[in-house]
Amino acid sequence: LYGDPAYSISEYPEASFRAGAAELSQEEKDFNEAMPGVRIAVEWGFGEAVQQFAFLDYSKNLKVLWQPVGILYTVGTLLTNCRVCLGYAGKVSDFFGIAPPSLEHYLKKKLY
Repeated sequence: LYGDPAYSISEYPEASFRAGAAELSQEEKDFNEAMPGVRIAVEWGFGEAVQQFAFLDYSKNLKVLWQPVGILYTVGTLLTNCRVCLGYAGKVSDFFGIAPPSLEHYLKKKLY
């Protein structure tokens, strides 16, 4: 997983390379340059879900112990992805230059 440098203390999320005592290699520099764009594209996906389901962005009411926040985001993301499969492609599909799967194919993978 690639994430914000603030989360680099965990075992799994990966963050950008930082120049320490040694200079960064060209490969590390290339990685640092390429990955933020991908991270932003993933954030666009969350933005599309929030745009379609505005209640997902209402932080005053979404409290972990008050509502099933994880379920709400899962359902919102699933329905947003279904919308993309139906031809309402958004920034993410355009950014990666990949057409979404058919709705039937997407749901078949999710349900089995």
